[in-house]
Amino acid sequence: MQLFVNDLTVIDFSYLCPERGMVGESWIVDIILDGSLNEQSMVLDFGRVKKQIKRIIDGAVDHKLAVPAEHPFTRVHHHADGNSYWVDFLRPQQASIHLFCPADAFAFIDAEAVTMATVTDYLRAVIKRELPDNVQGLELLLRPEQIEGAFYHYTHGLKKHDGNCQRIAHGHRSRLFIALDGNRDEALEQQWAAKWQDIYLGSTEDVVELAQLQLSPSATDVTPASHIGYSYTADQGLFELVVPVAENYLIPTDSTVECIATYLAQAVKQQHPDCAVKVTGFEGVGKGAIGYA
Repeated sequence: MQLFVNDLTVIDFSYLCPERGMVGESWIVDIILDGSLNEQSMVLDFGRVKKQIKRIIDGAVDHKLAVPAEHPFTRVHHHADGNSYWVDFLRPQQASIHLFCPADAFAFIDAEAVTMATVTDYLRAVIKRELPDNVQGLELLLRPEQIEGAFYHYTHGLKKHDGNCQRIAHGHRSRLFIALDGNRDEALEQQWAAKWQDIYLGSTEDVVELAQLQLSPSATDVTPASHIGYSYTADQGLFELVVPVAENYLIPTDSTVECIATYLAQAVKQQHPDCAVKVTGFEGVGKGAIGYA
């Protein structure tokens, strides 16, 4: 007997990629459980699937940075506090990426690449440990939202957030709508989506000098000309990040979706001062904010 739940959850996270750098992503999760009926004549109660298994998936990957632990570019070192890691991603052809964060900010994928297949294997192993004995089979399907038109991948961190959004390197794959005088402008949408493809959206107030960061011994190639550094302390601990300047975009506010939509509306207004501007920004799948200028 099989039990399925479509659209169980959406995992919003980022991952390290040799070519693209730090990539924000949003994947929808469908699940199929295969097993015998229990004493309630169920494979597993839908309420338990939606709560328990969603909680397991969210706790394993959602709002984290997925690290390809077996890639030759990856270096991981434990801090003496026992709760934090240095993660260095040493790309020889592009500038490196460096992080110092609490352990919960990372999902270490035992593979050379973070893909739908390797994340599926990772999640399947985590979930199986908590399934009842009558459930013998587990199938996960990770899929992107079908988007017609412009979208971009971005990574950010929200230090003022009281949940997991405070983690400095988590991200989203987000669609984008821009309208001038009530008419959608797809060329503008594509322009901004291209500008922000695989970008880190950082807040100016979080920028610090590289010399102030707790860099690992592997971070030997960072200079102000090539890299920008961020640091903040939130409820979960100290978060530090060094990213290539070429893969970074600074905004003067927090990088909430509300602030992003407002920033874009104001930027488009500067390009088109005589038009009424409406920007619909998304934070992953099915949620977002609208900015006007």
